[in-house]
Amino acid sequence: MRDIHAMRSEADVFTDLSALCRSDGYVHALAYLCFRDNIVRYAEEMRPEDMVQLYSSDRLIRTEISTLIGLMIQGDMTWAMPSPDVVQQHIDRTESLLKELHETFLPPMRAAFAEKMKSSDLEINPLERGELLREAIFYSGESAYSFQYRDFAPEKYAADDVWLLKNKGFSIHTARDVACVVARIQEEKLKSTLTQMTLLPPSPWSLLPGFTFSLKEVAAASRLNESTVEPVLNAFTLPSGEKNEQFRTIADFNLANAVPLLKFNGDFVLFQSYSLVEAVYESPFYWMAADKHCSTAAMQNRGRFTEAFCRKRLELVFGRDRVYANVDIFESKAKKVGEIDVLVLFGDRAIIVQAKSKRLTIEARKGNDGQIRDDFKKSVQDSYDQGLTCAQKLSDPNLTLVGPDGREITVPSRVTEIYILCVVSDHYPSLNFQARQFLTSESTDVIRPPLVLDVFGLDAMTEMLPSPLRFLSYVNRRANYADRLFASHELIVLSYHLKRNLWVKEDVDMVWLGDDISADLDVAMAVRRDGVPGPETPDGILTRLTSTALGRIVAEIEARPDPGIIDFGFLVLSLSENAVLDVSRGIQNIAQLARLDQKHHDLTIALDSANSGITVHCTDAPVPLVGPQLKRHCERRKYLHKAKTWFGVCVHPSDESLRFGLKLDYEWEPNARLDDMTRDMSRSGNLAQSIQSAGKRRKLGRNDPCPCGSRLKYKKCHGK
Repeated sequence: MRDIHAMRSEADVFTDLSALCRSDGYVHALAYLCFRDNIVRYAEEMRPEDMVQLYSSDRLIRTEISTLIGLMIQGDMTWAMPSPDVVQQHIDRTESLLKELHETFLPPMRAAFAEKMKSSDLEINPLERGELLREAIFYSGESAYSFQYRDFAPEKYAADDVWLLKNKGFSIHTARDVACVVARIQEEKLKSTLTQMTLLPPSPWSLLPGFTFSLKEVAAASRLNESTVEPVLNAFTLPSGEKNEQFRTIADFNLANAVPLLKFNGDFVLFQSYSLVEAVYESPFYWMAADKHCSTAAMQNRGRFTEAFCRKRLELVFGRDRVYANVDIFESKAKKVGEIDVLVLFGDRAIIVQAKSKRLTIEARKGNDGQIRDDFKKSVQDSYDQGLTCAQKLSDPNLTLVGPDGREITVPSRVTEIYILCVVSDHYPSLNFQARQFLTSESTDVIRPPLVLDVFGLDAMTEMLPSPLRFLSYVNRRANYADRLFASHELIVLSYHLKRNLWVKEDVDMVWLGDDISADLDVAMAVRRDGVPGPETPDGILTRLTSTALGRIVAEIEARPDPGIIDFGFLVLSLSENAVLDVSRGIQNIAQLARLDQKHHDLTIALDSANSGITVHCTDAPVPLVGPQLKRHCERRKYLHKAKTWFGVCVHPSDESLRFGLKLDYEWEPNARLDDMTRDMSRSGNLAQSIQSAGKRRKLGRNDPCPCGSRLKYKKCHGK
């Protein structure tokens, strides 16, 4: 790292970088950097290890590449091929200057923390200063996948197609289709360019042809007329004579992001296909906002899209009958006291979603403290405050909830947990970081800490956790760990959960998750949405536990969300993988015994870490008989272990499926009657000992029923 006293200013470094990008033939160095740092190369199937290289510290991030493009177009671009030595010099100098530019962010950070160390004011938080947040904003990870921009754009602008057709000459679906075709063409062109380079001497090597395409090629590949394709390409192409002159610092508006296509000898050049689909998702709103006749409608449509999107994605998880949109809360017929954008009711749990379509402004990106806070307030804090007000009123029996159709919505008499999700419609740089610093929130035993995310994070969550218990279990832990878990965006945390089952020990103050952790999720989402060959589910909680006895029980709980047993599902999902496998094995053991001797068998496990426990009864006896038996057994076990909660589950011997369940939840208190009843009971040992004791059985006789459940004698079945 450079000597801080010899460090140049950000402006000086930016000036040198600008001069470099306007050098003759720089476009060929840029083409190489874009290929090296944006293209994922794999053989046969894409794997997480193929994706990890995108998270190397040596790789240029997309905001850096966009900066290079924005500076390059400020000069008189020359497309002639320089010598390989010159191209290499451009590459080396680019990397050196970008590294130096990043280092210019460090002195303000050091100074802020030094000031904090010297001050006795406990309220000073250096992480809230705008000059520090600039670094997080510019270098934050990308929270959206390219295919999300591509696929969500038609939904976002469905209500604006009339304006687009009239003023731009194309529909949003056509824009999306053209962007898809361009990406496919470039993929094939890059392959052929690499093949041709192997047949040539090094001197004319250039990857620029791989990023170049023509109008005719796009029209042919999309099977659209050139007259249909041309307006789309022109709308996202840098206008002739435009020099991006307003781009003077990395925080300024960069026209290269809004119009990422360049013209070269009548053809088009696109260095980042990601930038094109992002522009298709972002730019139409600004076109319409500039039209005073439709700006208000455009803003309203943007808000409606965010709400409708959240509703649709949550319906995929919870079903349409449990998800309500545009819910009004009334104190009387004439007095409305709250509005919920999207409400989810599942058993005795509720999710309140408040959606906003605000975004980070240019002035905030420049490090203006006041503007950063103002943007955050409008985008997140106001959303949370509205959600909190609604959460506080949700269980009030004197209030009425009404849907947009005028029908009253019935809320459970007792809601045990309420989650508030604050969702923004666009990529909001450093959203997680700002939420940690600026969000003022409060929580209770019922209203849990909020979760702040964008539509892209919610999309991935509902895609990978499409069952109610798994989704709620993740939201529960994600919200509760908000102060102790740090990641640049939500996709990283979700990927970690899918691999490891998100859990933070009580004695751990902070867990920092690196961006490369999202590689597993990146691959799975690309397989599902882009059709690339590879695993569509990360190896982890979704692949290894589904086929276990506990995994099947969780699926049954989701099919019939009885509040008395939902918490058991959450408890199961909070267990480690080994614990789930061990308990499942214990259930299989007692079921096998029950099939063998047609008698009742049970398994009890105390979970000291959760101040809880589980008792499993395996029997086909009538529910009126075994229900009270299970409850009494749980009462004694709960008392013996001095636990806060205890779960009882009854399963069928034939297939270990769930019959019914119960939950005991109350504080432990001394009880003379229970003292007598538990005096001769031994405390359950550790998990392994409990499983082992559950598996003890007598030796099978040849004429005994086979334990597989076939109802044949052992000698006629597995005893052969």
